[in-house]
Amino acid sequence: MVEEAGIPTVLVSTGRDLSAQVLAPRTVFVNFPMGNPFGRPFDVVQQRRILVDALHVLESVEVGGELIDLPYDWGEGFGMNLGPGYRAKVA
Repeated sequence: MVEEAGIPTVLVSTGRDLSAQVLAPRTVFVNFPMGNPFGRPFDVVQQRRILVDALHVLESVEVGGELIDLPYDWGEGFGMNLGPGYRAKVA
């Protein structure tokens, strides 16, 4: 409905195989853990870069269903260390 109204969209995805099946009008893929499409928490610089790259796709992609891999790397493993304020509380 949004695209039909003339508003272009882009999906930022962490699930390449699912995105390839869905074929959203425009998709950028980042190889990050599920639920973290813009990168590590508090990494504002990388988050902004991914957002800007995704917005550029709105201008450059002309064929529907395009899936573009972005070159970002999560780094050392997928484990997250968010610090004491973000740990689950033990009952």
